[in-house]
Amino acid sequence: MKKIYVLDTNVLLQDPMAIFSFQDNEIVIPAVVLEEIDSKKRYMDEIGRNARYVSRLLDSFRVNARLHQGITLETGGVLRVELNHSTLTKLQTHFHEMTNDNRILAVALNLQDEENLSANARPVILVSKDALMRVKADALGLTAEDFLSDRVVREYSSIYPGYLKMLVASEIIQQYYAQRRLSLAQWFPKYQFHPHQFLVMKDEYNQSVSAIGKVDSEGKTLEMLTIDEDPIWGIKARNVQQRMATELLLRDDIPLVTMTGKAGTGKTLLALAAGLLQIEDLQKYKKLLVARPIVPLGKDIGFLPGEKEEKLRPWMQPIYDNLEYLFNTKRPGDLDKILAGMGSLQVEALTYIRGRSIPGQFIIIDEAQNLTKHEVKTILTRVGEGSKIVLMGDPEQIDHPYLDESNNGLTYVVEMFKDQKLAGHIRLEKGERSILAQLAADLL
Repeated sequence: MKKIYVLDTNVLLQDPMAIFSFQDNEIVIPAVVLEEIDSKKRYMDEIGRNARYVSRLLDSFRVNARLHQGITLETGGVLRVELNHSTLTKLQTHFHEMTNDNRILAVALNLQDEENLSANARPVILVSKDALMRVKADALGLTAEDFLSDRVVREYSSIYPGYLKMLVASEIIQQYYAQRRLSLAQWFPKYQFHPHQFLVMKDEYNQSVSAIGKVDSEGKTLEMLTIDEDPIWGIKARNVQQRMATELLLRDDIPLVTMTGKAGTGKTLLALAAGLLQIEDLQKYKKLLVARPIVPLGKDIGFLPGEKEEKLRPWMQPIYDNLEYLFNTKRPGDLDKILAGMGSLQVEALTYIRGRSIPGQFIIIDEAQNLTKHEVKTILTRVGEGSKIVLMGDPEQIDHPYLDESNNGLTYVVEMFKDQKLAGHIRLEKGERSILAQLAADLL
């Protein structure tokens, strides 16, 4: 049976192509949604870009027919702008204010009442990214759904971790240490491995005996790690996942590295240490570029005085905290003098990345979970010849209103690049900042 889907504004602002995701069903856009999109089109950010895209897309459909009468999409479905069914008479019994959300709910509710009088009644479903909007719809007896087509994975727990733990026969571990490699097809014929995936093998009868290996770029051979366990800029890997991360960060043949993990797992510190080693000591890259999106935690502090560097300092302070630890600075101002003398380290907001071409640099993008798919594509297409880029963040700590663990830019890159030879990923599990920080990350 065909259905009627009523779209909330946030669905179109999150994914302008959402109207093509409902197969041969009817898609209804309430007139108030057009008003809300119009109010966002002047924004100079991702929301504004999507609002302008939706506007142009709907305008292009006018060539075929009038939108309020309905047009047939290439998917076989029908799209129409709903100008009627907007009365709030029934809705005002429960929700008194004439907000835009309530006007959208009124359209869905009135359409449902009309369909219930029809001999061939179709289900009416409200689609919204707003959880409270779905709750209100449910209270009114409307069916409400989240828009899930933009999700890379259905559940956060199923996101590719970058490594696999396995109990194996002692013979396999002995063979691995003897030959320093294993044929995956020979020893693990039932498993499908990804390029640069790590494998932790433990003896099934004596789990104190173990081995760590990395799958080669072809996904056919398990090889020994090539990076030794010596400290890098005074930082030594404290657990097995940090050692895997170090391997990815220092390998020349892996220009894209993604790292996920809770706060305190060492993502930023390891990436900065690896970048400084390869720039200052090994001179593999010309510059270390560190950037993060400007998304406040809690209430925004408003406009800041001073030059660009002074304005950015509060947003970039987490980066400077890690640099102070790496450089072991003692007094305030010491770090600024060191950075001024180096000239090879640049800390930027992602606002200034757009439009650039960045060759020969080690690029670190922190808090990448707050990026949309389009934003992360924009960043990766800036990477020039001879550059290496590291995207990292915690998908469980997202401050963007339309993103979650399953549809953010970082998760998108992890899943889309897991089968690519040029990319490697690791999920850090254990917090190393302090016992208190680890306990807070687990309990809170």
